[in-house]
Amino acid sequence: MLFEIASFEDVFGPLRLFKYLSFRCGCALAISFFIGILSAPYAIEILRKIKFGQTFRTKDEVGKLAELHSGKKGTPAMGGIIIYASVMVASLLLAKPNLLVFNALFVYTALTALGFADDYLKIAKKNSKGVPGKVKLAVQICVSLAAISILYFSKDYGIIMRELWIPFIKYPLIASMPFWFAFVFVFFVIGGSSNALNLTDGVDGLAIGCTVSVALAYAIFSYVAGNSITAEYLFLRYIPDSGELTVLCCAILGASLAFLWYNAHPAEVFMGDTGSLALGGLIGAIAFMTQQPVTLVIVGGVFVMEAVSVILQVGSYKATKKRIFRMAPIHHHFELKGWAETKVVIRFWIISLIFALAGLATLKIR
Repeated sequence: MLFEIASFEDVFGPLRLFKYLSFRCGCALAISFFIGILSAPYAIEILRKIKFGQTFRTKDEVGKLAELHSGKKGTPAMGGIIIYASVMVASLLLAKPNLLVFNALFVYTALTALGFADDYLKIAKKNSKGVPGKVKLAVQICVSLAAISILYFSKDYGIIMRELWIPFIKYPLIASMPFWFAFVFVFFVIGGSSNALNLTDGVDGLAIGCTVSVALAYAIFSYVAGNSITAEYLFLRYIPDSGELTVLCCAILGASLAFLWYNAHPAEVFMGDTGSLALGGLIGAIAFMTQQPVTLVIVGGVFVMEAVSVILQVGSYKATKKRIFRMAPIHHHFELKGWAETKVVIRFWIISLIFALAGLATLKIR
């Protein structure tokens, strides 16, 4: 929307800045940050008044962890709405509308609605299970199906989005994926990323802090893919107008930093499934549309660690009745080993940054 005022540069010269992607990215980051910073206190107060506070499992269910987290009981949840509002406003104001941006915001909105319903049932209706697992899975399948259909049958992006690129290889691994394969692949990327980030959201600042490094990495990926010169130089698939996804990534970055301001230990608000399910799905959608879906395994390494720890724990217990970790996801394992919550979070942030840099290194290693 705001980029259109560049046409009035004859009236006021500096308006020409809105033509430039880098300027709009900076504005998106700043706007989303300030929307988040300014709106969060009001949102937190409203959530407190309506008693939308986080509920936790009892000592009988999780043992010592219940004692470690006892002080968090009642902290407002559903803070993901703060992130959603910040990202949406900044993106709609500063990103030029195209199919890629529309698709990303569609996925984000749909999964935000799913996460909101889950939080609402858990908190307001006192239903500890929230939205049934089968319903969650069905919604994620439908969202993935809609997202790939929009891209696969697009006149502008259909051919590009049928290709499958992986790190370290100069050419697409698959030149034209059949629709069924593309759908299954997109579901695993969006659904996997959504659920992995959701599992990471367990201690103050952990998930949103890791989201910062992942969003920054994908801002670079989308910018490079949308620039024909750098894409050709780095043997990447050139994706016209994918640079507009950089604006979206910068909006995520600004909103995440603003939310971290209030979510840092001791947290004043939790994002809940409203934030974690949606942010994970949005990142997965961006990863696919920038032809960097497999790289997400590297860039989002902390999210992968958390998800894999749960899979290993469940698998081991079912097979041998023994647990590999003291508790899964793995951040709880370190808490129960005696690490302070802040130490767990900061060390995981460091690991997340290292993973993000490793993922970016794949741009040159081809």
